[in-house]
Amino acid sequence: MSRPRVAVIGAGLTGLATAWRLRDDADVVVFDAAERVGGQVRTIELADRPLDVGADALLARQPEGEALVRALGFGDDDLVAPATGQVHLWTRGRLRPLPQNTVMGVPTDLRALARSGVLTPLELARAAVEPLVPRRQLAGDRSVGDLIGERFGSAVVERLVEPLLGGVYAGDTDRLSAEAATATVWAAAQRPQRSLTAALRAHRADAPSTDGPVFLTLRGGLTRLIDRLHSELGDRVRSATPVRTVERSTGGWRLHLDERVKVADAVVLAVPAPAAAALLAEPVPEVARELAGIRMASVGVVALAYDPADAVDAPQGSGLLVPRGEGRLIKAVTISSRKWPHHADGAAFVVRASVGRVDDVRALELDDDTLAERVDAEVRWALRLRGPARERTVVRWPRALPQYDVGHRARVDRVRFALEAMDARGLHIGGACFDGLGLSARARDAQGLAQAVREDLARVS
Repeated sequence: MSRPRVAVIGAGLTGLATAWRLRDDADVVVFDAAERVGGQVRTIELADRPLDVGADALLARQPEGEALVRALGFGDDDLVAPATGQVHLWTRGRLRPLPQNTVMGVPTDLRALARSGVLTPLELARAAVEPLVPRRQLAGDRSVGDLIGERFGSAVVERLVEPLLGGVYAGDTDRLSAEAATATVWAAAQRPQRSLTAALRAHRADAPSTDGPVFLTLRGGLTRLIDRLHSELGDRVRSATPVRTVERSTGGWRLHLDERVKVADAVVLAVPAPAAAALLAEPVPEVARELAGIRMASVGVVALAYDPADAVDAPQGSGLLVPRGEGRLIKAVTISSRKWPHHADGAAFVVRASVGRVDDVRALELDDDTLAERVDAEVRWALRLRGPARERTVVRWPRALPQYDVGHRARVDRVRFALEAMDARGLHIGGACFDGLGLSARARDAQGLAQAVREDLARVS
């Protein structure tokens, strides 16, 4: 009896990990239009060391990411935890510590918030009266800015919440979904307490305690994870092979390549929302319309290496976040030489700066040399560096980050309902446009996709 045929479109972590989990259950092939596999995982050489310029860590508290890494044979010697978790905010003219005991930037400790100096006395007083603010009983999702601004005032959103979400989504808090983008805060807001502060404290108390690190990375760069998946899949991965169209066929699906047709019993779409929408416009137009409605943000990373002697006055900590109201090009800086022990060899002081928001493309409109020069100047000013970077590299990520706008969860539910209602058996959709950004979320998604494909194939057989 022949084995079922599965086609995976997209060779980012989601697609590769899904195919890897299915390799013993089916004849699986991965197609990707790009020559380089790995999606938004990329490691470059800077100052004679590998440096991640896309995703740079796994969220350890989502266990699927670390579980995948270990299942692929990586051990304790390969995994690295941050040396420090101290983050600063570049606001009100200088660097200030991100207050302790915040949840996605939402304060739960007024003393820590006051000590940080992030808010003015008047703004601090507004945040302090949150327990007295009446709750509005509204059905359905709300924007992050609406929910948190109503409770704590706009300054908390602008100086604390927005910088954190800007680093993750490159989004706009007035449009980002509180339900999808700040799930912990949203869950606390559904508790019976009138005060969101009290609800967040209760939520933290109920959460299982952990002494482990929040993040992990791979010594030598996260491209090692992609390379290991690619190696184990071998010639099942076809890079530089775009899929032009997808259509239903009797008992399965047909994928049209440039001059060939691939027939599959199941198809997994693990590509960005715009690409998925284009592929599904003919076979499932209702799903395509929903996916086409997901906005995408373009971002960039400027990697910089300085002489260690020029960094003697640099602050301690893993990095800094920049509120959009500060008007800077940079929105976040990771001080890799402080954050990661394997970069702290003293040979170079390495940082990576992030630029670009969904509604702010100033940085991305500059050519590489101008962008690198201006970012270098901002980083030197913020970190008190004495001289310019001796090496600079710009990496651009066009239309890379999906925006979880208000109603995102409902949109995802509509997509899944439409697939069921139209009996699009054998078609599975994943990727960051649905259920979470970050490598651990992608590993979890791949695990779920692989199981869904197995169940689908079992029903057919």
